Amino acid sequence: MAEFIARFLADSGISPLILTRGYAGGDEARMLHRHLLGRPVKIGVGAKRAAVAARFFERYGYVDPSSMIKGSDGLCIEPKVGGHLSSEKIGAVILDDGMQHWSLQRDLEIVMVNGLILWGNCHLIPRGPLREPLNALRRADVVVLHHADLVSEQNLKDIDLMLQQVNKSLPIFFTKMDPCYFFDVGNVNSRKPLRDLSNSIVLCVSAIGSSNAFVKGVEKIGAFYVDRLEFSDHHIFQAKDTEMIRRRLRELEDTFGHKPVVIVTEKISCCQDYDRDPEIFKHLDPYEVLALCSELKIIPHRECTEDGFKKLLKGDLKDELQGTDRN
Repeated sequence: MAEFIARFLADSGISPLILTRGYAGGDEARMLHRHLLGRPVKIGVGAKRAAVAARFFERYGYVDPSSMIKGSDGLCIEPKVGGHLSSEKIGAVILDDGMQHWSLQRDLEIVMVNGLILWGNCHLIPRGPLREPLNALRRADVVVLHHADLVSEQNLKDIDLMLQQVNKSLPIFFTKMDPCYFFDVGNVNSRKPLRDLSNSIVLCVSAIGSSNAFVKGVEKIGAFYVDRLEFSDHHIFQAKDTEMIRRRLRELEDTFGHKPVVIVTEKISCCQDYDRDPEIFKHLDPYEVLALCSELKIIPHRECTEDGFKKLLKGDLKDELQGTDRN
């Protein structure tokens, strides 16, 4: 979602700064750099995100909304003084995973909910998975129900109803991860069509908070058989892990009589296995190791469409340009 918003802002003439904590050595930041290459997007890494932002403002400068001129669509923005918009100057900040970051004001609060997990037993950490009670959604401006394509229609209706009970005016958008292609872990610039894995034996290897969506996505591609090997979130792979993967691959090969293919994640909302330990998977030769590249898509849901989401972002920017204080 952070990438989706950054891409939209950059394509609209605004240079965004993404602030991320940088778990697991900054694997998410490296992924974002690669995906947003060629666009005027900055990525700041560090737990003290206000300080990181300050350093970026000092280095690149920033564009104050009050000193901009609106274009016909409210987004064609350029300074009142000077010939053209400098893509180096920061015009918006995207705070990744920051609802509990109380010290930073924000103009738009977008909360993402994993449709496959939801809120578990509804208890806070450590009794449950929640960082805040559900009534914290009253602070949200938008809720995005992720992996909605993997949730039954009835469950979607129940979730929608529950969210509306917490906050009646809350816009609810549905999203999914749309698989695009595979690339070989030895060559990030390679491209392998999804159809090439039809009827293959696949071992999904992941180290993410919720692997179900990743595995279900691979199953939908049309593999003959999908096995899974899961490690803890942000796991740092070691030689013993490689040997464990090799053992599972040999078992699959003995069972089916064909060499299986290893699929690892390239995650857009949490961490990224390939970028964290790209070398470790090269030691699985002669087995092929591919990374699945996916992108976030908004699923039309009543009036909540991709155009509607972008209009919502535009509306917030227009408020800023008009001097509206939404904090």
